[in-house]
Order: sequence, then C-alpha cells, then structure tokens
Amino acid sequence: MDRRFVLHGLECQASIGIYDAERANTQRIKIDAELRLYPATEPVDDKVDSTLNYDLIRETILNIVSARHYDLQETLARTLFDALRALDDVQSVRIRTAKPDAYDDCESIAYQLSNL
Repeated sequence: MDRRFVLHGLECQASIGIYDAERANTQRIKIDAELRLYPATEPVDDKVDSTLNYDLIRETILNIVSARHYDLQETLARTLFDALRALDDVQSVRIRTAKPDAYDDCESIAYQLSNL
C-alpha cells in the first residue's frame, strides 16, 4: 500500500534571492510537497490524532518560509525537506519551490528535492 499527503501550489511571500531587489522586498513563491507515509501506520479509526494532520504540514512550511531570508531556493528547499522528513509517520518527501515572477518569459523557475 502507498500512502501520501500531497500539498500542491501553496502560495506565500518569502524573503529569497541574491539580488538587491530581492533582498529589499519579499516575493511570491509556490510550494509543492509530497509526503510518503509508512503503510503500517494507516489510521484504523476516524480520529485526526490517528494520522499526520495536514495542518501541521502546511504550518511547518509557512513557519520555515517566514523564519528568515534565503539566498537560494536550494537552501529553502533543503530546510523544508529536512523538517517535513522529520515529522512522525513520514517515510520520504518530495519538495518543490518555485518563483513564478522571476522571469517574464517563464511560468516559474523551480528547484526540487526528493527521496521518493
């Protein structure tokens, strides 16, 4: 059995980038996260405390994004990856950060880490 939580397109403001304009203002980023859960820990009842609450996934991401300035998407993605991997019941993670406003001729520029 394969169990996963998938968070897609979480949009938030981040202090990220190496250029002066990026350091002066926050910018919009989008985050996707996929968490593979251990099969043996599937809930046997209909209680939220029997599973990984997806509020915790979202709050973990938002807290990390707002905690400080990140020069690189790679650094932000690694920080998110490590924190999500450390949550109870999480076996593996895929995290993707994207800067949708970086270039006028691209939908976004993104970085992804995965051990799925």
